[in-house]
Amino acid sequence: MNSVIKGAGYVLVHTPDMVLYNGTTQTTERIVNPESEYLKEVPQHLRSYEEAVSYWPNQTYIGNVHPDELAEVEFPWYDKKKEDAKRYGKYGEIMPEEEFLFLVQASDMFEVVKLDKEFVAEYRLKFAENPIITADIVERIEEGAQSSEIEHLVNEEHAEGLYFAGKLAGCVKRAHDIDVNLSAHVMHENLMSKASSVLALLYAVKNAGIEKSEVEYVIDCAEEACGDMNQRGGGNFAKAAAEIAGLTGASGSDARGFCAAPTHAMIEAAALVKSGAYKTVVVTSGGCTAKLGMNGKDHIKKGLPILEDCLGGFAVVISENDGASPEINLQMLGRHTVGTGSAPQAVIGSLVAEPLKKAGLKIPDIDKYSPEMQNPDITKPAGAGDVPMANYKMIGALAVKNGELDRKELANFTKEHGLTGWAPTQGHIPSGVPYIGFACEDIKAGRIKRAMIIGKGSLFLGRMTNLFDGVSFVLHGNTAEEEKAAAGVSEEEVKTLIAKTMKDFAAALLAE
Repeated sequence: MNSVIKGAGYVLVHTPDMVLYNGTTQTTERIVNPESEYLKEVPQHLRSYEEAVSYWPNQTYIGNVHPDELAEVEFPWYDKKKEDAKRYGKYGEIMPEEEFLFLVQASDMFEVVKLDKEFVAEYRLKFAENPIITADIVERIEEGAQSSEIEHLVNEEHAEGLYFAGKLAGCVKRAHDIDVNLSAHVMHENLMSKASSVLALLYAVKNAGIEKSEVEYVIDCAEEACGDMNQRGGGNFAKAAAEIAGLTGASGSDARGFCAAPTHAMIEAAALVKSGAYKTVVVTSGGCTAKLGMNGKDHIKKGLPILEDCLGGFAVVISENDGASPEINLQMLGRHTVGTGSAPQAVIGSLVAEPLKKAGLKIPDIDKYSPEMQNPDITKPAGAGDVPMANYKMIGALAVKNGELDRKELANFTKEHGLTGWAPTQGHIPSGVPYIGFACEDIKAGRIKRAMIIGKGSLFLGRMTNLFDGVSFVLHGNTAEEEKAAAGVSEEEVKTLIAKTMKDFAAALLAE
């Protein structure tokens, strides 16, 4: 039987100070043009925590707003406040920056994170009160260092500063004197990814209603890479995050594939469970500091706040078939192969049309498609357009070409089978997976029957190949009862028949 999705966690971390000090657009600008007018303007365009919480797409990401509800809100959304917005949602939370810094220190195993003594005294209790944060995590928080020590590390020892409300609140030290792979910059980037993954793991396990001890394997699919000069990018974020989250019975490894990685990881996890290798696998990922404020220049030019001010994270629990949860159908996998090419029609054909055709289905037979779910509030001002809508138009056009959809129905197709984008532009985070939580909920409620999750990636970014990449899979309702009915005879019935036959045979022998 197919593997099922037991639950998912989706988290955001509001990190306005990291936009300024760690986002690549800003750090590059600081090197090229340190007196830049843009850098001077950034602080005035950063949103408060309350503004980030009341932002409609953020409320959608953590599960307080369904994508269909978001689609009814007048666009653009950056100037619309969601009334009664809450920090905690059905799938996770929006964590404030000051609390997240404590989770970062708790995730540090090599004493490279230092927090200011006064900062610790002021905010530690607030962090400890978070219901998802366990006592063993709180116990990892240190008392704090003197501000003079932190200033010395930043100014003289190449440490990366940790800021809150524009003030130095701590730092991340380098983990090696000359190894660039263990520089303070890389350590900072990796610890932020790890800590946000920990938060997502905690919520996914809780939402799945399982014990931490049930998780046997974890797959991390972020865009970061950890290792030293002898094995740059060797990993392992998965096991590192599982350790802090308290998944003591889990092993794990990392899957890397740029933006397509989450979908690759989901397929791998489903296959591992279906094969019987593991009973419960969690796919997880933290956020990417490099992409904070990535389109900041375009946003500021148009008088917008910097909308890329949150790290994203997610985790999905995949387990053996429980007879109720939605299934991942491994017989309907889309694959962008080496020979597919990069033409849009060829890409959509390989990821959407081909796997459906093999299963005897047509493009309109999928109720909802979830490709690149980037928030158009972020991408449109930057000139990238509405990314999800562009995907839906291509899928619909292919359905028309294949004779599966009347051209007149194309506009309606994008609305009925599409979704409004709501995910932060964190690279891998928007790539198909934000809808998984909602898809499972919608399938269970009977609102939809099937959803296709599509991950796409740009492999050429690594300068190893010019190839594009992509994979897809289909989610549908549980078929365990149907399979049993189709089998006709249960396993217990077979055992009973065999036992009766053996008994009759033995009786016959004794009679002779």
